[in-house]
Amino acid sequence: MAKTALILGAGIGGIVAAQTLRKLLPPEHRVVVVERQHEHVFAPSLLWYMTGGHEAARFTRPLSTLSAKGIELVHGDITGIDPAALSVEVGGQSLRGDAMVLALGADYAPELIPGLAEVGHNLYTLIGATAIQRALENFQGGRIVVLTAAPAYKCPAAPYEAAMLVDAYCKKRQLHGPTEVVVYAAEPIPMAVTGPAIGEQVKMLLDSKGIGYFPNHQVNKVETGLLHFSDGSTTPFDLLLYVPPHRVPAVVKAAGLCAESGWVAVDRGTLQTKFPEVYAIGDVTSIPLKMGRPLPKAGVFAHGQAEVVAHNLAHAWTGQGAPRLFTGEGMCFLEIGDARAGLGKGNFYAEPTPQVAMHGPNVLWHAGKVLYEKYWLYRYF
Repeated sequence: MAKTALILGAGIGGIVAAQTLRKLLPPEHRVVVVERQHEHVFAPSLLWYMTGGHEAARFTRPLSTLSAKGIELVHGDITGIDPAALSVEVGGQSLRGDAMVLALGADYAPELIPGLAEVGHNLYTLIGATAIQRALENFQGGRIVVLTAAPAYKCPAAPYEAAMLVDAYCKKRQLHGPTEVVVYAAEPIPMAVTGPAIGEQVKMLLDSKGIGYFPNHQVNKVETGLLHFSDGSTTPFDLLLYVPPHRVPAVVKAAGLCAESGWVAVDRGTLQTKFPEVYAIGDVTSIPLKMGRPLPKAGVFAHGQAEVVAHNLAHAWTGQGAPRLFTGEGMCFLEIGDARAGLGKGNFYAEPTPQVAMHGPNVLWHAGKVLYEKYWLYRYF
């Protein structure tokens, strides 16, 4: 009997899940993707874009191309999810499946910090990166602050990459006035889940470039030119680039899918939620690690989890292939400017702490990130 897979969200995880299922399933089975956006933005490229290295057209693609791959695409805002009934409300219609994959990511909530959205620029959106690009083009010197507005956020390397790329950009431009780039972080150490050794390596990279690093600073208010922190201290800025607070999409919370963490709890191997035939992948989830922190929210994990879920569903529905488990293996690039990058790679499920090593930085890993961008866009679009 023909079955329907409902995939909610068309970020990295949703796209990989949909295309893997479409490849593995016979044509009588339906693969339906629900997404509110019309374009896919390859988020890792935003850092290059904001510092003038890319045009937006280079890393954005229309999601309508999914239809040509045999995937049904439904555009619209999801207004309700019934995980017990395997149904979703979107655009005034109800869709029902035989399995559901939640890949809705994390919502950004800069409004949780008074003044943040009005005064600063969001590193994690295309609109924000466009504003940063324009601000940097007009910047003639001063103090640039890169801020993490909360201690937990997706792509743990991104704010540190941003600081180093912006620093390299400013030095290349030879601005009229003196320029200082600093990082104010809510977390105690860069990329804390990878362990203290890599955190120290990142701090050394920042220091080698003259970028100040100030950990354990929780912002609670932003005024024009001034950050206020919870300990009563303040710091000035001329340009503010920020990583916003994250929260689970409201429709997911309303569906009763969230655990005490505030995110969707899943089996760490199969990604199944507490509801039968409902899976969650990527940034919408929280997977606790033995060392006390959750698995980082990152595209590489969403990708791997999507492949596991797709193969397991295809096996259950067709009897073909073999069941899989997500093993916690992952990697990420760390851009440092001047066409150089490092590569962090390892097993995040290792106990008692993740076993992650940093390779480089050098021109090889920068080339690797360039090639990965090309691969992703060619492979999936």
